[in-house]
Amino acid sequence: MRTMSDTMAQFAAFGARQGSLHMPGSSPSRLESLADFGSNPGRLRAHGYCPADLAKKAPLVVVLHGCKQNAGDYDHRSGWSQLADRAGFALLYPEQHPGNNPNLCFNWFRPGDTRRDSGEALSIRQMIDTMIAAHDLDRDRVFVTGLSAGGAMANVMLATYPEVFAGGAIIAGLAYGCASSVPEAFDCMRGQAPASDEELWARLRQASRHAGPWPRVAIWQGMADHTVAPSNAEDIAAQWRTAHRLDDAPTQEEISGGRVRRIWSNRTGEAVIEMNTVAAMGHGTPLASDLGAPGPYMLDVGISSTREIAAFWGIAEDATRTGSAHNAQPKTVSPKPSPRNGPVVNTPLAAPPPRTSGTTVKADPASPTRPAAVSRIKDVIEQALRAAGLMK
Repeated sequence: MRTMSDTMAQFAAFGARQGSLHMPGSSPSRLESLADFGSNPGRLRAHGYCPADLAKKAPLVVVLHGCKQNAGDYDHRSGWSQLADRAGFALLYPEQHPGNNPNLCFNWFRPGDTRRDSGEALSIRQMIDTMIAAHDLDRDRVFVTGLSAGGAMANVMLATYPEVFAGGAIIAGLAYGCASSVPEAFDCMRGQAPASDEELWARLRQASRHAGPWPRVAIWQGMADHTVAPSNAEDIAAQWRTAHRLDDAPTQEEISGGRVRRIWSNRTGEAVIEMNTVAAMGHGTPLASDLGAPGPYMLDVGISSTREIAAFWGIAEDATRTGSAHNAQPKTVSPKPSPRNGPVVNTPLAAPPPRTSGTTVKADPASPTRPAAVSRIKDVIEQALRAAGLMK
């Protein structure tokens, strides 16, 4: 059972990490504001970017920033608009409003914002329709990616509107439906919300009536991430493997130094899921020096996740994905079931830490017999939650 002091310590630590690392910068923005995109029930802001002379029926990439970040700074540091200029696609940047979340986190754990045709999810859907209509973009090539809370929200969009997206990429994110309250959100982030493959699929299945085909999904995770436990990447992979009806074991594995890429292909040989784990990398978006700019939670580890994600989707070229640019060692893996949390072949660094279970203690705020001390503790906790951006 989690003690009150442990819970409060986690609140304080999370708020400190968010406050010290996720501050929006003053980088010049290349984005333009998007107005009048619908009823906007989630009260989000929207920004877009289209390269000069963008061809008709170009792809659209939706990018979701992390907590205490904004759209312009995330674009500058991730390099998405630089790549858009080279490869010829449009960008949409939803942006959180401080009135929704004081730390500018997308509300990935709040049921009203994570259901189809509701809240923030519907706002983002409306933005997509507006961008496609305004710039004559290709409805069959819409993609979504995000970091941390933005990564979790990207998974919300893939789950609730799978027919809209050809692919997605989740960086340090969470499985869909793993949390519906603040305590559950913390448990999920710490890897203390274990769920079976069947439970993960049931959550995804409840998000929409879609019967396939399903989006291609790339997953990125730092193995030294102390904000979102690496086991969450395994949950995301399991959730989408079940949707695509794939075996537990990857079809192929590529090892390059401290980075491991596991690939799951469908019956036609198309790679539909890949998981990239980077040893010694903390919580953030992996970058390389030739695209984007490092900063808080934007980590120069010599790997451009921006470029590789676009290549995985098939909307940009990347020589590193041939398996030779970084001396990668591709390995074909027998497609037989294997434990999700078991060691990866030839790479113990890619194995997630063992799961532990935790019990959430919920006090009843309506109880007439609560002593004054409990009331004071509740006030302290609520202040910490607001500082962490998990409560209004």
